[in-house]
Amino acid sequence: MLVYKVHQKGMIDMSLANNSNTGEKSNADNVEIAEGVYWVGYKDDKVGLQCNSYLIADRNEAVLIDGGSRNDFSAVMLKIVRAGINPGTIVRLIYQHYDPDLCGNLPQMEVLINNENLKVLSHCENNIFLDYYSTKTEKQCIEEQGLSFEFASGRRLEFIHTPYAHSLGSFVTYDTKTKTLFSSDIFGNYDTTWDLFTQIDDACTTCDAGNTCHLTGKPCQLASISDYHRRIMTSDKALAYALQQIENLDISIIAPQHGSILNTELSQKIVFDRLKSMKKVGIDNYIYGATL
Repeated sequence: MLVYKVHQKGMIDMSLANNSNTGEKSNADNVEIAEGVYWVGYKDDKVGLQCNSYLIADRNEAVLIDGGSRNDFSAVMLKIVRAGINPGTIVRLIYQHYDPDLCGNLPQMEVLINNENLKVLSHCENNIFLDYYSTKTEKQCIEEQGLSFEFASGRRLEFIHTPYAHSLGSFVTYDTKTKTLFSSDIFGNYDTTWDLFTQIDDACTTCDAGNTCHLTGKPCQLASISDYHRRIMTSDKALAYALQQIENLDISIIAPQHGSILNTELSQKIVFDRLKSMKKVGIDNYIYGATL
């Protein structure tokens, strides 16, 4: 259990009480996945869907992407502080769609960040629903901000609209400095195969998806990725359109909201090719039945 006391403008005293759920490295520690980019998510074996939150820190400013559910709040905030980041320096809360697993802790974040310059940044189609979590903080629409956000240093985040993947207001975020793509639901998968960084390699291209992975001893991650997209994405066209919007980006790391981080060029190519080949996704799967 996280114990915290709020003082002034984002200054917090925090301690970690004995809790078996926070004893593992993946739960107790932040992980810097690129320069100034931290995984601050929380692994919960009970929920069946791993949620990843990410913090970008740049000098005296920070941005939190998909901050997590209400239940994740304590673990996410602890990792932010352990990364040496004063929560009061967070100037934007970016929500790539409006589901509760990524924005349920918005009210708690607002209280502890306590920064008069804080803004919620999302697509206008999402902001309508984000008001049901909290109306305290001003909400900005990415399409009214030039589909970008720029830190005081000049570091630039670009937003790419991926409608109906899986909601009308869905988008992904690209950090131009580190070439990290925060891909929201795209490239995600279910918890049964979760590791922080993917272990997909050459052998995965010829592996029988029904087999246990020879690397992890878990079910095939590619099969899980396919199953996830077939259930979460709305249609063949929606998934294909989203992939077209990002396929020409110069990407170093793909950081999805669910599933494992794709941190190798090979794993990115394998997963990208798999998703491009998928048919009968979402409503098309429901009507016509699934096939690879």
